[in-house]
Amino acid sequence: MTTAERLRAEGYAEGYAEGAAWVLLELAVAKFGTLSAETVHRVRSADTDERETWALRVLTASTIDEVFVPD
Repeated sequence: MTTAERLRAEGYAEGYAEGAAWVLLELAVAKFGTLSAETVHRVRSADTDERETWALRVLTASTIDEVFVPD
């Protein structure tokens, strides 16, 4: 893999992760209202797999705390 390919792949992965955080935060705000700074930080510092799991949970959760229950 060339340096350019590696940088492109890293950029794609970073963009995907930021997009996943944005979607999760937007869905959570739409459903639960204003989020705490702690919740926003938790979402932004999570890995992509966690964010994807949480985004699906937003659909069925009754509270924001239900989104973050451990598996």
